Amino acid sequence: MMNIPFCSMEGRVAIITGAARGIGRAIAELLARQGADVVVADMRLEEAETTAKAIASSYSHKSLALAVNVADWESSKTMVEQVVSHFGHLDILVNNAGITRDTLIMRMDEHDWDIVLDVNLKGAFNCSKAAVRQMMKQRYGRIINISSVSGQAGQVGQTNYSASKAGLIGFTKALAREVASRQITVNAVAPGFIPTALTSDLAPDLKELILKTTPLNRMGTPEEIANAVTFLASEEAAYITGQVLSVDGGMVMM
Repeated sequence: MMNIPFCSMEGRVAIITGAARGIGRAIAELLARQGADVVVADMRLEEAETTAKAIASSYSHKSLALAVNVADWESSKTMVEQVVSHFGHLDILVNNAGITRDTLIMRMDEHDWDIVLDVNLKGAFNCSKAAVRQMMKQRYGRIINISSVSGQAGQVGQTNYSASKAGLIGFTKALAREVASRQITVNAVAPGFIPTALTSDLAPDLKELILKTTPLNRMGTPEEIANAVTFLASEEAAYITGQVLSVDGGMVMM
């Protein structure tokens, strides 16, 4: 019997949105390390190309950088079409692209609300819709959405972000039911406090409060989120769908 490594990604093609830096980059790097060809998709094409080159030089698998605006349907559809044209198939989609516009609701304007929902929630819809077309033809696929503890418990100053991430959980569960018959699984990962560019602007007192409410009493790392995503993308997780995996040091226990 052939010995296949745990969570092997050999022969798989994965798109990771928002992969130029932070959690997205860590996910792309780990999937490549496990054997996948990865697509580093990001609005920041120059940074995406730098990340893709670094991955290609470190691992013996293909890495492609693509510019995408996930909030735009045509851009998302074109991205998937380019990937299928280049690699011949698409097996894994990680909807990681996300932004924040944090402020109290009385100070939040309509643009701050709309742009966060457009990127974080509509972006996942656009990319998933485009990817599912291909995955249904293959009768195989893995979709992993990056939600947040903010979507599970809420956070002061993040009504827009919390709503988008809570919506992503509902989207995950509904889509999982829609596509299960085609052997496509859809799951979400809900990170806790992870130091990235997205969280760098949080006030020191808020960071201290977050640590106090985290039983493990430390911040997480992008690599720990990547571990969870890679598992859900693997054959070992083939019987898991419609679930939310919290990687938060115990901050939210449901």
